[in-house]
Amino acid sequence: MTTSDLTEHVLDVVDRVPPGRATTYGLVAEAVRGSTGRGGARHVGSIMARVGAEVPWWRVVRADGSLPPALRERAATRYRAEGTPLVADGSRVDLARALWDPVEEEDHA
Repeated sequence: MTTSDLTEHVLDVVDRVPPGRATTYGLVAEAVRGSTGRGGARHVGSIMARVGAEVPWWRVVRADGSLPPALRERAATRYRAEGTPLVADGSRVDLARALWDPVEEEDHA
C-alpha cells in the first residue's frame, strides 16, 4: 500500500462523517488500520494538515473534542451551521452527544 492509498483511505473515512457529528483522529486511524494495517492518530493529523481541506476537516477533533487553536474559530462557524453539539462554553465538540465512530459504522454496514 502506498502513502497515497493511505491518504485516500483517511480522506474517505473523514468524508463519511455526517453533518452535526464528529469523530477523533484516533478513531479515524483505527478505521484505516482495520482496512490497511497502517496508520495512527498522528498520521491522520498529518494527512489532515496536508490535504484535509478536501473533506469536512472540522468534523475530526482531538480526543477531548477540541481542534488546534488556529482552526477553532473557522470550525465554530461550521459547527453552528450544522448544529453540532458543543460543550457549554462552546470551546469544543461535546463528544458524548456528537461522536460518530467509523469502526462501529463499518461493523453495521
